Amino acid sequence: MAGTSRSNDWGFPRWRSYGGERGATQVRMCDRDGCTRPGDRPAPKSPNSPERWYFCEEHAGEYNRGWNYFEGLSAEEAAAREKAERGTASGYAEASHYGWGGSGDGSRSRDELRALEVLGLDPDVEADAVKTAWRKLAKANHPDVNPNDPAAAERFQAVQTAYEVLRAADERREQAQAKPTR
Repeated sequence: MAGTSRSNDWGFPRWRSYGGERGATQVRMCDRDGCTRPGDRPAPKSPNSPERWYFCEEHAGEYNRGWNYFEGLSAEEAAAREKAERGTASGYAEASHYGWGGSGDGSRSRDELRALEVLGLDPDVEADAVKTAWRKLAKANHPDVNPNDPAAAERFQAVQTAYEVLRAADERREQAQAKPTR
């Protein structure tokens, strides 16, 4: 019979996890020169290369801010790569039913929703109704109609600003729709 050795994990219950080792764990240090923190965030050394840098969280963020995924590619090659990767990464795309949790249909920004609130309109109102509400409120609160009412002048300014926000957003949407796609 072989000689037995004393151990902490004999019998029942086991005192340490299955597959646990008693030796020291190997920790990879950050690849940034002079950094002494663990490097547990891999980053590619160059496009299409399997080699990786291993940075700590702070240096990984710094590296990623300056990373250009399409560096060295022409515009056509970059567009082709993006199209191919979008096609294969559709499982990672945000599901449309998780895209918007606020009021309206999700096509308006927070500033636009606030502007609609000032005008007293619903979030999914059409552009014609916005213009009608703006005209009505502007006429009612105009300083020429209410010459000695500072509250009316303040409401008039709020209505004007709200309309400008909504008009600029509609113009941006129209320009985005008019852009030719490749």
